[in-house]
Amino acid sequence: MPFIEHLSDQDLERLALDRVVPALLSQGFYHLDGLLGELAGGAVRDQVEELHRAGALQDGRLASTAPGIHRSSIRGDKITWVSGSERGCEAVSFLLGLLDRLISVCAGRLAGKIRERSKAMVACYPGNGAGYVKHVDNPNGDGRCITCIYYLNKNWNHTHGGVLRIFPEGKSYVVDVQPLFDRLLLFWSDRRNPHEVQPSYSTRYAITVWYFNCEERAEAKRRFRKQTGEQ
Repeated sequence: MPFIEHLSDQDLERLALDRVVPALLSQGFYHLDGLLGELAGGAVRDQVEELHRAGALQDGRLASTAPGIHRSSIRGDKITWVSGSERGCEAVSFLLGLLDRLISVCAGRLAGKIRERSKAMVACYPGNGAGYVKHVDNPNGDGRCITCIYYLNKNWNHTHGGVLRIFPEGKSYVVDVQPLFDRLLLFWSDRRNPHEVQPSYSTRYAITVWYFNCEERAEAKRRFRKQTGEQ
């Protein structure tokens, strides 16, 4: 399905420099509604739902857990990773291209060299009360710098739960973000933004990508090679 990029380079630059960058620098997070619009956003949702129906989503993994702690008590989502080049992921590819353009503009005004990103993590909380306990995406300097989450949930309301709650470092307040359809959330991936996904009582879809500080990422890879003895 062909898509029309409704945001011109000028619009994107204005969004990045007037809204996203100032919010990241002052608050550490920012969310935007109506990123793709009904047509393109709906196409992304359709493709994510098809991945789910096809059985592509598997239980999300944890880096490590204490003995006796079950994964499902920490995170209850099912996930898969996509690059956007897969057949049937054209709309997801369109979304990733738009995010790449946005972060590319932001990177020039943010500290560090932000150049690479992860594949897209497509996630579903199945609506059985599953969530994800309070955590930090990048607690140990693995290179992840900016977390971008795109939500795909139409007609979402407070009875469905599934709020992403951010606990900004050093602040006396929390920030609750509803996972509303066509909403984009961005925040620093490090210890500045511990966050949790509260229990979800309706099927909850999201796509997450992480943009890397390439210098921190390279250092993390060096540490890994040294620890594992790889050359």
